[in-house]
Amino acid sequence: MGRKRARRRRTRRLWTAKATARLVRDYPNVATWRIARAVKRPLGYVYAKANRLGLKKSPEYLASPDACRLRRGGNVGAAYRFKKGQVPANKGMRRPGWAPGRMKETQFKKGQRNGQAARHYMPLGAERLVDGYLYVKVAEVQNVPYTVNWKPVNVLNWERANGRPLPDGHVLRFRDGNHMNVAVANLELITRRENALRNSLHRLPEPLKRAIYAKGALNRRINRMEDKRGKDA
Repeated sequence: MGRKRARRRRTRRLWTAKATARLVRDYPNVATWRIARAVKRPLGYVYAKANRLGLKKSPEYLASPDACRLRRGGNVGAAYRFKKGQVPANKGMRRPGWAPGRMKETQFKKGQRNGQAARHYMPLGAERLVDGYLYVKVAEVQNVPYTVNWKPVNVLNWERANGRPLPDGHVLRFRDGNHMNVAVANLELITRRENALRNSLHRLPEPLKRAIYAKGALNRRINRMEDKRGKDA
């Protein structure tokens, strides 16, 4: 970080007392680009420095031809303005239904999707793969993340079968490892913590893996029994 700042200081010329004095002396009556060339600094730097010092162009300079667009009352550009009653060159060229030649055959119809949107449009109920997972289109909301209009099929199947949304802090795993097998029987609900643990099990010995799987299955069975007991109470 320090080296970058040092490089910026080397590439940016600081204002010396001599350059500042010349700016103060010349700015009111000399074209700014001439001052920038004399003090060997970018034009923007000169304008910024003059603004910080509160320098202004003199009335004599603003009345001179050198002031260009800064002049007031010089009516610069009057010759290029539209006169009252002047007819635009393209008047009448565009109007409702205007379609010379075969243009009307290729024009977009009302309600028709155009360009890339038409080529990539998919109706409700359409399916697609996203990062190896199957998604289905459930809505058509504009200018929102794709997760609003597209939902994972495995999650929708689990929620329909269980009559409740996927619990917070949980994920669904595919028992056979096949992400395309979205049948409810192939889906296993586990916590994100357990999922992270399982994803790191490939580095462990096989007997330890089996013990961890058995413990997870036992914990889930206990949790289901406690939930059932709570509902019956």
